[in-house]
Amino acid sequence: MTALKRKNHYLSYSNEDLKKLLAGCRENSRVHERQFFDWLKEFAANVCYRYASSRIEVQDLVCDGFVKVFKNLHLYNEDIYGCSEAAFKGWFKKVLINNCINYRNKFHPKLLYSDENTLLVAEVEDESESALDIISYNEILSTVMELPPGYRMVFNLFAIDGYTHEEIGGILGISEGTSKSNLFKARHWLRKALQKKTIIKKYV
Repeated sequence: MTALKRKNHYLSYSNEDLKKLLAGCRENSRVHERQFFDWLKEFAANVCYRYASSRIEVQDLVCDGFVKVFKNLHLYNEDIYGCSEAAFKGWFKKVLINNCINYRNKFHPKLLYSDENTLLVAEVEDESESALDIISYNEILSTVMELPPGYRMVFNLFAIDGYTHEEIGGILGISEGTSKSNLFKARHWLRKALQKKTIIKKYV
């Protein structure tokens, strides 16, 4: 296998090397499984972090996610999905997200979602400097992590991972309207929180 290239802090595989890596993992090669884990562990941690409630939970979700991926790797068909990094990571990400949701349903079954009929009145945006102009990406992510669990789940699925409200409703067992309501409230909550952090950062 050719040497790996580093790209944006992640290991990068050519299409041909990725095929060889997946083939080795399907044959239960410990060497290839270790290379696979080293390649995607940071990517997996970043995905799971957004759905976890603690660092220990992140570790559990990452480990469990890799176990499920290795067990179901035969379901990834390169002829159908393609064998590029982007294509495989898209499939891998869906496995991780499904695992995170199943984990929350098992260990946090009483996760609450706001009623779809309860909507907030949209406020006029502050014309002062946008929070996004001052707050860093890590600060934005940490603010997302502070969202109430139900809001955070819907926000992650819709705004970050690209699921539709219909898909979210099916995944979480809620109505499409409830999904929309929770997203609206999550965005409202985030806007207020980011504005508050912006004020603190500007004047403290």
